[in-house]
Amino acid sequence: MEAGGEAPPPTSSPPSAGRGRRRRITAPSVLGALLALLVVSVSGAGVTDGPGRQRHPPRRLKRGWLWSQLVVPEEDPTPRVIGRVRRAKRRRPSVLKSDYINGEFTVRYILSGEGAGDAFQIDEYSGEIRTCRTLDREEKAFYVLQAQAINRFTNEPVEPQSEFIIKVQDINDNAPVFQGEPYVSSIPEMSPTGRETHLVSPTGTTVARVTATDADDPQAGNNALLLYSILQGEPYFSVEPKTGLIVTSWPNMDREARDEYLVVVEVRDMLGQRGAHSASATVTVHLTDVNDNGPTFQHHLYTFGVREDAAVGATVGRVKADDGDVGLNARMNYTLQDLEESQTFTIQLDPDTQEGLILLAKPLDYESKSRFVMAVEADNELLDERFLRADEARDRATVKVFVEDVDEPPVFAAAAATATAAYQWKVAENAAPGSVVGAVSARDTDARNNPVRYSIERRSDIRAAFRIDPNNGTVTLGARPLDREAADWHNVTVVATETSKEENVFSPIQSCSS
Repeated sequence: MEAGGEAPPPTSSPPSAGRGRRRRITAPSVLGALLALLVVSVSGAGVTDGPGRQRHPPRRLKRGWLWSQLVVPEEDPTPRVIGRVRRAKRRRPSVLKSDYINGEFTVRYILSGEGAGDAFQIDEYSGEIRTCRTLDREEKAFYVLQAQAINRFTNEPVEPQSEFIIKVQDINDNAPVFQGEPYVSSIPEMSPTGRETHLVSPTGTTVARVTATDADDPQAGNNALLLYSILQGEPYFSVEPKTGLIVTSWPNMDREARDEYLVVVEVRDMLGQRGAHSASATVTVHLTDVNDNGPTFQHHLYTFGVREDAAVGATVGRVKADDGDVGLNARMNYTLQDLEESQTFTIQLDPDTQEGLILLAKPLDYESKSRFVMAVEADNELLDERFLRADEARDRATVKVFVEDVDEPPVFAAAAATATAAYQWKVAENAAPGSVVGAVSARDTDARNNPVRYSIERRSDIRAAFRIDPNNGTVTLGARPLDREAADWHNVTVVATETSKEENVFSPIQSCSS
């Protein structure tokens, strides 16, 4: 069998067998040379072959099959002759005239196996093998078929069946396809580019590896040889052309400035030559956080006010330091630096807001101290010295706390002297009305020192046995004289009131008759 070229439509009748008439199918340039050969040895005698010539009656000699691989390009137009059974002589092949006896062909060629009758046909008279339809190498790369010559009249085999292969030749009819999409990768911010450390690849920190496949034949020239390149993402990233390995190519990428990049990678077959097919894929690159930022207070000075009657544990104010990092890298501690002042106040971390809560640790007294000044410091809980020095991982601010005065009621002198607001006097039962029994004194402890007015709480002195001067607190006997036998003790309550606020304080006085 030899490779064939374009063929006429299949013959449905046997070809003529005149002397010297032969039909040759030339091979196309893509097939090149003879691919298969059916060797036939025929000798004859007694048959006239032209004037003055006599040939012996035909005598069939040993017939043999010699096959090698046949090739047909995929997507090739049909019908196409890809091979033809030929007779093999020592010098050159010719048509099998020995199969033609008494005007009839005695041998019929049949084809079986993969694609027989569907993809391939054999001319039963000439032995030409033709394609019946276009072939796709990616669907099926080769076909295993069997050819046999049988007696047309008896259907008996003339030679044993022979097996051969038709290979579908690849053309570049498939584009590359990326595998494993979508591509998502994460790398730490500030990742080195490879020039800065031996711990990463020579060209940069590995980001991801993209992989594409091509259904074409990797052995067929450059059809399936792929080349990768960056369409979008330079100069921050680069790709290794043959492996699809994406690496960093820009130093000190800062997550706080930009935390996501989209890298578009293109792959082309035929090593990127003209006419190549291409595909593209997008790689989403996230920058993860490292501790490369220290805390910074939002203000250099914080001013708060607190009532002097605030309870211990009350919140005085909140301070906040910002850290551009996230998660554990943003956690910080707050401390008060002035020990004397910090005995009155303490600071705690609010884990939800990362704020410092300044709390009251001791009771306040506006009259004793009305202003506190202290320093508050914030420092990172975790320190990564690859990115920050210790002094860069902290910040300081000033806190001023002003105590707000609360208008307190007057204080009786007896209370200040004896820790009880009680007065005791003696008076003779025969003392004249208007006699002085004693005097009380109260003062406003606030800074304003408002005037105080005095009065007797009448429920404690229903009979009005005593009177008091509202301005100086002098207590005198009322209009009725005292009777010791009727009552030898009198418990009277004196009220001191600030004139501006009308806030009262009560102090009992005790008087006994003698």
